[in-house]
Amino acid sequence: MSTNHVHVAHIRAQLPNLHRALIEIVSIMNRPDRDAAMVAAAGLRLDSALFPVLASIERLGPIGVVDLAGRLGRDYTTVSRQVARLEDLELVSRQNNASDKRVREATITAKGKTSTDAIDRARERMAVQAFANWASEDFDQLTRLLGMLADAMGASTTPE
Repeated sequence: MSTNHVHVAHIRAQLPNLHRALIEIVSIMNRPDRDAAMVAAAGLRLDSALFPVLASIERLGPIGVVDLAGRLGRDYTTVSRQVARLEDLELVSRQNNASDKRVREATITAKGKTSTDAIDRARERMAVQAFANWASEDFDQLTRLLGMLADAMGASTTPE
């Protein structure tokens, strides 16, 4: 058996463990109570359902609602209403896309950036606590490997 076949067999054997771990991580990160705790730790009064929308606009914006909804795994109409609510709160603004006037893009406002900065500080405090007992090398390796995973998943196409 070639080395490549052994490697592929190893990957196949470990994939269920990786998949379970990723599902657990995504489940933890998607819990509304975690978002609410982070928003509260940031000293903000913001509906926890709006938090991922705001954070995504800050990280990815300017971004159209259709693209944003796809990235969040939510219905377009729901995200459109949430963006409108964030606009009412003066945390985001919307403008026409420069190349396609039919597309309205959301972008963070100064007030919204102040809010996401506060959330980032709260997230940092929570992460420092979670990783406090990790060796620096382990944390660095995790960061490197997750970056590799994100790149590979982003580059992958449909299953063969």
